[in-house]
Amino acid sequence: MLLLPLLPVLLLCVVSTSLSKSETCENTLKTCSVVACGRDGRDGPKGEKGDPGQSLRGLQGPPGKLGPPGNVGAPGMSGPKGQKGDRGDSKVLEAKVANLEAELSILKSELEHTKKLHAFSMGKKSGKKLFVSNHEMMPFSKVKALCTGLRGTVAIPRNSEENSAIQEVAKGVAFLGITDEMTEGQFMYVTGGRLTYNNWRMNEPNDHGLGEDCVVIVENGLWNDISCLASFIAVCEFPA
Repeated sequence: MLLLPLLPVLLLCVVSTSLSKSETCENTLKTCSVVACGRDGRDGPKGEKGDPGQSLRGLQGPPGKLGPPGNVGAPGMSGPKGQKGDRGDSKVLEAKVANLEAELSILKSELEHTKKLHAFSMGKKSGKKLFVSNHEMMPFSKVKALCTGLRGTVAIPRNSEENSAIQEVAKGVAFLGITDEMTEGQFMYVTGGRLTYNNWRMNEPNDHGLGEDCVVIVENGLWNDISCLASFIAVCEFPA
């Protein structure tokens, strides 16, 4: 058995090869002259990760880009009902109401004063009516439009006192809110309804020329029918 005496030498060759990979086959053959040199063995399995070194840690890098916003989450459950609050101080509210009532009373007083000044300087008050004129002469259609735009009506005397007030305000021949445009010879108020008072001049109305459908009051307070296309003073009435 020739191999038995060579077994120790063979083991020595294997040990030498594993201890020093830098040795070449030729160096090994110098020691192992009998056995032929084989190839290197395969790499062993990867070892476990070692502990971190003791060197200083590098600086932290800048933050990355902001990611897209996430989806809106579902609404949460309602919280418990809170305790009932304290009752407010009614004295503060009562004081505010009292101040408002005082201011309202002042405004009403000033309004009444303004109405009196208005009646004194621009018109004439009679009963619950205020008659006002700008002394401008115009056809009856424009008089109606003017008074309506001011939220009033063409002056209508329903008694002798109102007739005198209109005469005083007009200081000339002025239209009255009376016509027979709807039915000839049947004079009515522009606000509706037949006459309840009149102050016609003698032999009037006579519809002279078959075209006198409007009524004017002249300087002496008497009435006369006249053409609606003629121009006379505008007098409007308002509730006082």
